Amino acid sequence: MTCKGPGSNPARPNSPESPRAEDSLEAAETSWETHATNPFNWPEKKKWGIILVAAAVTLLVGLNATAVTTPGIVIAERFHLSEADFPHSYWPVTVWNTAAAFGPMVGLPLLENFGIREAYLALYLLFILMVIPQAVAPNFATLLVSRAIGGAVGGILQNTVEQLSGDLWPTDKERNLPITVYTYVYVAGVTLGPVLGAIVGNLSWRWVFYVQLILYCALLPAVCAIMRETRGPIILRRLSQQPTNVTSPLTTCKRPPLSTLLYEALTRPAHLLVTEPVVFSFTLWAAFCFGLVFLMTQSIPLVYGTTFGFGAPASGLVQLSLFIGETLGAFACLPQNAYHTHSAARNDGVPVPEARLALSIPASVVGLAGGLFWYGWASSNAGETHWMLPTAGLVLVGFAIMAIITAVDLYIADVYVRFAGSAIAAVAMGENIFAAWLPLASARMYEALGYAWASSLLGFVALGLTAAPVALWWRGEWVRRKSRFIGEAGGA
Repeated sequence: MTCKGPGSNPARPNSPESPRAEDSLEAAETSWETHATNPFNWPEKKKWGIILVAAAVTLLVGLNATAVTTPGIVIAERFHLSEADFPHSYWPVTVWNTAAAFGPMVGLPLLENFGIREAYLALYLLFILMVIPQAVAPNFATLLVSRAIGGAVGGILQNTVEQLSGDLWPTDKERNLPITVYTYVYVAGVTLGPVLGAIVGNLSWRWVFYVQLILYCALLPAVCAIMRETRGPIILRRLSQQPTNVTSPLTTCKRPPLSTLLYEALTRPAHLLVTEPVVFSFTLWAAFCFGLVFLMTQSIPLVYGTTFGFGAPASGLVQLSLFIGETLGAFACLPQNAYHTHSAARNDGVPVPEARLALSIPASVVGLAGGLFWYGWASSNAGETHWMLPTAGLVLVGFAIMAIITAVDLYIADVYVRFAGSAIAAVAMGENIFAAWLPLASARMYEALGYAWASSLLGFVALGLTAAPVALWWRGEWVRRKSRFIGEAGGA
């Protein structure tokens, strides 16, 4: 027999040999559903301990992705790289995010089927080890290779919280807050990276990595002590091998062949991306938002350096404005989650998936597009505006980024159910691809179009991408009925 998806209870065999076997089987399933080792039955304190530790790892791993951007020019000069024709200083971020786009597609299915705790600890240790050559790199190639490996591993660590939430809470309502917390730390980590670079960069660019090593090692004891195996089928399999057998009437859960796992992990997200309009449009929407966080690591130093005379450290601190907006957006997501839950009253007790979009649609128009217009035009007149004026526009952008990415993750999980892991993997891949490559063109775009029109172009793109959630708000039920994958997954 096979095991259920993210839940902790194994599936029932299809054909018991006799009524007595069926009765015995039902008793075994009931005992597992109420058993203390079932993660659904763990105390809330224990569940939240695991989630908060994983969230802390996600936050700190995000620092490694972008902290290198603040001393990027210094690093380029150290390794004799010219910025005249191409932004070579951004390559360390590009290789990190490109690896992070594909690492989870292979790593997460393996964690899901073979267990989380031991693999998670091993990956975290490997990630720490990969920061060491980044700190002491004697040449640019060493820096890039170590960051590519670190990005692949870091991408897996960053995307584990959603899997943990599905293991620990059985209902969407219970998972709302953990996934909101996850989205917040996921975005906040990469946003705060340049701030860390600004604070530490005056010592030496290598200290940007040394400080990260200190933080990662300081968190290691908590990861070892608190992280537990949360996969129900894995726990159940281990219990079946003990003398006191909780599931003796059941055969143990069988793992699919490794080749099947890897094939599905690599092909299903791509298949969903090209055949499902919801996945495709929402991937573009969320990826554009996530890419903007990274694009701003290139735009802000250019804009604030030339318009307001800011140096690299001061420009890095301006990233705090995005973080402030993201924090406000995280708090705004709490009543948004409640609105989604209450929508069940008008839909026969089932929450309406499109209720997830109530905050993100106006946030996309007013916060994302409006914030980009504000940022661009307020920073276009040197000497005529205070630096706080465009910074206020960045707060709006940060608010919208948080609201949109949270809505996309939760909506995809709601409607694709059984295929949610693959659909979210497609979104995560798009986010990292945009983060890796979109900023490479930002400096040239801002120089060619001017600060006002470059940001306005991004604002117009944001307005165009808002069409997809507006269409779903209007005809979402019809779109879901037409989707073969949503129908098979039970999310229509």
